[in-house]
Amino acid sequence: MDGLRIRIDLAYDGTDFAGWAAQPGQRTVEGELSTALTTLLRAPEPVRLVVAGRTDAGVHARGQVAHADVDAAAYAALPGRSSRSPEAAAATRLRGILPPDIVVRQVSPAPAGFDARFSATHRRYCYRLCDDPAARDPLRLRDTVLVADPLDAAAMHHAAQGLLGLHDFAAFCKKREGATTTRTLLEYSWTRTAEGVLEARVVADAFCHSMVRALVGVVMPVGLGRAGVSFPREVMIAGIRDPRVKVMPAHGLALEEVGYPPPHLMAARAKEARARRD
Repeated sequence: MDGLRIRIDLAYDGTDFAGWAAQPGQRTVEGELSTALTTLLRAPEPVRLVVAGRTDAGVHARGQVAHADVDAAAYAALPGRSSRSPEAAAATRLRGILPPDIVVRQVSPAPAGFDARFSATHRRYCYRLCDDPAARDPLRLRDTVLVADPLDAAAMHHAAQGLLGLHDFAAFCKKREGATTTRTLLEYSWTRTAEGVLEARVVADAFCHSMVRALVGVVMPVGLGRAGVSFPREVMIAGIRDPRVKVMPAHGLALEEVGYPPPHLMAARAKEARARRD
């Protein structure tokens, strides 16, 4: 068969999923999307997916990106007798098959050399905290973590700046055999919204397992007045998990955006990202 690589932009509420990655007997985003694509394309084998960010159980996404290699003829036949493009037909029909907590934003042919994971230049996450029970929005219980004590957002922001740059983030990652924990943290900011909610904006070239939630956890003692602003950097430099750093709940975290280079640089970026950094 002639193959075609497609890019899928999607969003999901992670509350009722056991994460992105397919797992036997578990409801996962990958499992639902693969099943929908396999049904849509009448594929003889399950359609395999590669994703930009393998979100954990309970983590949400507004700007997730995945790719799949599909049969070109089956894909071209999706519009049937309609005047729609295969891309428009694929997106519309997937939205009709998928459950309501997954939304396909767009389907498009992938540029040459595109890899949803390795071509990415950055990922941007948001983490939401509410430190005032009276201000808690009942409509946002599924994406905002309630904290019992008041937090100093300015102190948290100041402390976060000491983590920026290229570092070994082993102190904030669940170690995986053979995997590097070196990353470039491009931005880490804390602001308080008009509604009184604290929001973190965390941007890096890539993240290792549980890293964002641990980066939130390491500034919590600062925000609560239990540690100085140098505490997060001291933990990072020590390079080991610190019992004072709590990995924060998953439901406050959302993948907001995945960035990519211009189409002609996709393959080069993927090759660069595959090279291990130490």
